[in-house]
Amino acid sequence: MKQKGLSVKSVVAIGIGAAIYVILARFTSIPTGIPNTNIEIVYPFLALLATIYGPVVGFAVGFIGHALNDFLMYGQTWWSWVLATAVLGLIIGLYGMRLDLEHGEFSVKQMVMFNIIQIIANIVSWLVIAPVGDILIYSEPANKVFLQGAAATITNSIVILILGTILLKAYAATKVKKGSLHKD
Repeated sequence: MKQKGLSVKSVVAIGIGAAIYVILARFTSIPTGIPNTNIEIVYPFLALLATIYGPVVGFAVGFIGHALNDFLMYGQTWWSWVLATAVLGLIIGLYGMRLDLEHGEFSVKQMVMFNIIQIIANIVSWLVIAPVGDILIYSEPANKVFLQGAAATITNSIVILILGTILLKAYAATKVKKGSLHKD
């Protein structure tokens, strides 16, 4: 019988992932000096979850986690940035389906491709979705939101490049490599 919908594992990953997202976003944000734009340590965690559990979990954790964090921190939710975070998780999760981390594989070539994809995902999220959404939904000035988007693209790409790659390499290292076990 074919299973429909999300697995229990995915639902649990979404719930726990969103809770950890809120905690990390609340306590590990580093201001950049550009209004409402921070260096976010939470995005490597989102990249890890999206890569391990797939695009649906990446999207849901990004969406729920960012929405809850905005509401708890500011009393309102900034939907354009919530959607941008969700799309970031979705794109990274789509690429993550091509990786074989469960068998201990995360080669230099895969690291390079992962980082190319995450940089593209950051560009789509923070230089397109977030600023265009800010302009259309909130009537924000274009120069302000594109500056924020550029800062977010650069900082999030660098943080994921460094910490995200380390997290994924460490996760892969905990798994048994394909073909490494032999029967005696």
